[in-house]
Amino acid sequence: MSMTTSSPERALVLGGGGAVGNAWLIGVTAGLLDVGLDVTDADLIVGTSAGATTAAQITGAALPELYAAVLAAPPARPARPGPPGPGGRPGPAGAVADHLERTGRIIAAAQDAADMRRRMGTAALELDAASDGSRHAGWRAIVAARLPARQWPDRALLVTAVDAATGEPVVFDRASGVDLVDAVAASTSSGPPYRIGERRYIDGGYRRNENADLAAGHARVLVLSPFGGRTRHPLEWGMQLATQVEELRAQGSRVATVVPDSGAEHMFGANATDLSLRAPAARAGRDQARALAEQLAELWG
Repeated sequence: MSMTTSSPERALVLGGGGAVGNAWLIGVTAGLLDVGLDVTDADLIVGTSAGATTAAQITGAALPELYAAVLAAPPARPARPGPPGPGGRPGPAGAVADHLERTGRIIAAAQDAADMRRRMGTAALELDAASDGSRHAGWRAIVAARLPARQWPDRALLVTAVDAATGEPVVFDRASGVDLVDAVAASTSSGPPYRIGERRYIDGGYRRNENADLAAGHARVLVLSPFGGRTRHPLEWGMQLATQVEELRAQGSRVATVVPDSGAEHMFGANATDLSLRAPAARAGRDQARALAEQLAELWG
């Protein structure tokens, strides 16, 4: 897949973090706009998993509208462990725990990051083979409903994924010949793979946690990481945000990172899919952004 950028000046990197992370990212970007700092005018935006959804949203609609929509969504009950849901599958919290346990075993068995990606892809394809094939259309419809625009924006936007058959990292952009909805659906596919043509894809977070390295060559890089730069992978694999930041700085980029503050950390990790936390996460992100505005304005200019 091709990768293009319009100007090597400012890049915005949006990491994964589930539905709650998406709300926090919207809150942060909206909070920065409140104080006159519009980071959506970046020369390059990189989106991974929930960050891919956010990237498509903030390039397709006004931030105040996106923020208001998060707050206006019907209140959701907290996800709690309980009896299986429809079809005998676990409820939301149980499904997250099962997913973390399953992928944790794959990570522990892998020799390195490339091996991990191949194993994740194989496991996803096995899930796909055991399904009735209905998930693809359903997931595409869900993703499409989240995006205010279905077309790629007229700017440099990169959406990450991993090829399930080969384990090779993939980066989609508007020159890739892939619809924006499909690119985002692939980047957010953390269970069974997502089909585009004859290929199958899994979550872009398996390429690297935030994929900030894709902003290489840009003078100023702002990274928003809902998961706080943490990683489930061995540090020697270099998947973590700290290593990505070191690499960017070694190449001459100025880099700032924003992670949830200590009062909001409980909203992420295993709680990342808890819809009842979306509004609080958005508010926390907005408040945090306002507090950081002066510091970030010095970077962004």
